[in-house]
Amino acid sequence: MTELANDLGTQKISNLLIKQAAPATIGILVMSLNMIVDTIFVGQWIGVLAIAAITVVLPIAFLISSIGMGIGIGGSSIISRALGAGKSEKAFLTFGNQVSLTVILAILFVIIGNFFSVPILNLFGAKGDILPIASEYFGVIIYGVPFLAFAMMGNPTIRAEGKPKFAMYAMMIPAVLNIVLDVIFIKFFNWGMWGAGLATSISYASCGLYILYFFLSSKSELKIIPKNFKLDGKIVREIVELGGVSIVRQGAISILMIVLNYSLFKYGGEISIAVFGIINRVMMFSLSPVMGVSQGFLPVAGYNIGANKNERVKETIKKSIIYGSVLGTIIFITILFFKEEVIWIFTNDAILLAETPSAMLIVFLATPVITMQLIGSAYFQAAGKALPALFLTLLKQGIFLIPLAYFLPKYYGISGVWWSFPIADVLSTLITILVLKREVNRNLKST
Repeated sequence: MTELANDLGTQKISNLLIKQAAPATIGILVMSLNMIVDTIFVGQWIGVLAIAAITVVLPIAFLISSIGMGIGIGGSSIISRALGAGKSEKAFLTFGNQVSLTVILAILFVIIGNFFSVPILNLFGAKGDILPIASEYFGVIIYGVPFLAFAMMGNPTIRAEGKPKFAMYAMMIPAVLNIVLDVIFIKFFNWGMWGAGLATSISYASCGLYILYFFLSSKSELKIIPKNFKLDGKIVREIVELGGVSIVRQGAISILMIVLNYSLFKYGGEISIAVFGIINRVMMFSLSPVMGVSQGFLPVAGYNIGANKNERVKETIKKSIIYGSVLGTIIFITILFFKEEVIWIFTNDAILLAETPSAMLIVFLATPVITMQLIGSAYFQAAGKALPALFLTLLKQGIFLIPLAYFLPKYYGISGVWWSFPIADVLSTLITILVLKREVNRNLKST
């Protein structure tokens, strides 16, 4: 395979992590602007209910597109280990199966989303005055979701090839386009939520088409070869087992959003949903460096696991946790001192400006320790161990945060929703430490 891919087994771990994590971080940062820009523009130009509507709709779109993300992460784990073991044909076959699975499942879910849009929106919290605005937005972006699914499949696969810069470019293009189109469609054409949805949908399409171009060009060695589109039972099973971790995680996040929006609406009304909408966008953007470290970790760890280089794997785990924890601490300190200024970017509504700062600070309290959760789950995905990866993935959103977000507000009102986040982070981090330490002691002995 490529010299760059082989470097994953020979270069200094610190250099590799920076080389892989920096483009991933930049890409995630810029890609998150797709959601942030929509929220800023609709908040400033349309109103508070528009923020609440986007908060309801985007988890639905990302639940569908997470099919592609899961297939991408599951397949990239197989590809990384295959490259490390010198099995190029398996890598090519895996890629072909990734493409087929993504296209089939994404289109299927879009059809379902179109036929059952109102019940789905109601389930995710589009109630009262939020529903008509959410319906208008959802009716447009649903057509961009298959492109987003393909992009989310292709992105980790490109990184598995050892080409993180191209993965970064794929995420930057739609974010820049979305900013430009939002201004044109919302500000100048006055198309409201329909215009915001159209801008987002076009940006998704640009991302998917760029990744398709990459795989069709000479830049990629994982060519789109028709014979590899035929689904192979063994490959599909392995992709589903490993990628299912990411899909289930997004499913847990979607269930969490249902519970959160229920609790937020019940104990705080539309305003609390808008408050969380702002906090959620800030989280997506500010945590991008930590997410970038975990994304950079995957190909480095996967390649060296495949090559049986245990010492390099242990070093990758240790340094990834250190780098991510330092970044998480910096992020928390920034939120601590500049939370009011951050909120001003999204809205000038007096109620939101009064209620959001304290809630956001609580939600971010455990940010310095969250890297352990991400690296713990990512390690088991890279190693091809689906069950422990699934367990660690579900710890925060599924096992802890969902019940906490449902029960705490019963006793502490809207504050219970905000405190459920740091409590879930701390509990899941403690368990992840125990599980990962046990795995390292048992299966990563010096060779």
